[in-house]
Amino acid sequence: MDRRIWRQFDLVLVGLAALLILYGVIMIYSANQNQEDLRDLWQTQLTRAGIGLVLLVIIAAIDYRWYASLYKLLYVVMLGLLATLFIAAELTAGTLRWLDFRLFPVQPSEIAKIVVVVVTAKILADRDGQMDKLKNLLFSLMIAIPPIILIYLQPDLGTTIIVAVVWFIMALMAGVHWFHVGLLGLAGVIASPIVWLTMAQYQRDRLVLFLDPQSDPDAYYNIQQALISIGSGGILGKGFSIGTQNQLHFLRVRHTDFIFSVIGEELGLLGSLLLFTLILALIWRIIRASDLTGDPFGRLICIGVAAVIFFQSFVNLGVNLGLLPVTGTPLPFVSYGGSSLIAFLISLGLVQSVLMRRKALDFEEV
Repeated sequence: MDRRIWRQFDLVLVGLAALLILYGVIMIYSANQNQEDLRDLWQTQLTRAGIGLVLLVIIAAIDYRWYASLYKLLYVVMLGLLATLFIAAELTAGTLRWLDFRLFPVQPSEIAKIVVVVVTAKILADRDGQMDKLKNLLFSLMIAIPPIILIYLQPDLGTTIIVAVVWFIMALMAGVHWFHVGLLGLAGVIASPIVWLTMAQYQRDRLVLFLDPQSDPDAYYNIQQALISIGSGGILGKGFSIGTQNQLHFLRVRHTDFIFSVIGEELGLLGSLLLFTLILALIWRIIRASDLTGDPFGRLICIGVAAVIFFQSFVNLGVNLGLLPVTGTPLPFVSYGGSSLIAFLISLGLVQSVLMRRKALDFEEV
């Protein structure tokens, strides 16, 4: 491999991701230090981060255009993993989301996010400049629907919405006609009763609870505790490891879905603003990579990765602030979770691969 391409490796991008991971590890430690069975989770998260960073470098070393030739295989493998959940996965909290490979568990839906980005980028790039045609939009949608349905049936409504929104953002950035966007919106409205009827009961309950918190005060308890945690933190917070809602375990699932509430309580508004700044800076750096490359496939990969990080962060923070229904969506790079963290680091490896080869592409075009 030409060593010169490594000069284009974006250390700032990796540095921002590393700071977010470190932020998360520190807050995971704080959230679980008084709970014996969860006390060492920060070490596990740190180990997974190390594995993810190694994979980031490996993925960056591989020319991203190689994945364009393998997109059909990647797509079939992704669908196979998602389908295998219904055969081999154990039912956990009413859902089928994990495959146990003995050495480590894998959440196929996290892998699916990356593959959907790559496959969608390939489909849209092949039709670059022609996405104003309805048939091209519908073709890309037909490719996205099978993984969306398989994730929905787990059931995992949060990830389903994330994958669907990421596909839509990528299609929009590829040049979809606004009239066709309106048709999609109309189709979504018409299909909404069917979606409602096929949703799991707990998913409908969460939506009802969001619209009417008084309908089930017990189920609203953790959302209320999250709001109390964030609100009580003030500007400077109560101090690291001394937040009452967190340390006295009033706040549940505090190291995963509600890690932001721990940050809000213990580090206050300033700690929250630091988190927002790091996330936005990371997304901006990825968007910068999309602007620097002249290759439609590479540009759309970067847009897809940025869309996943942005929308998943938006959903997690919205849930913590009581602005969205509870979905069980982790905060990228910050919440505890091996599959999610490693998947996001792999996606950054794809962005790095695009960045590192942008000048070679310019030379080839000349």
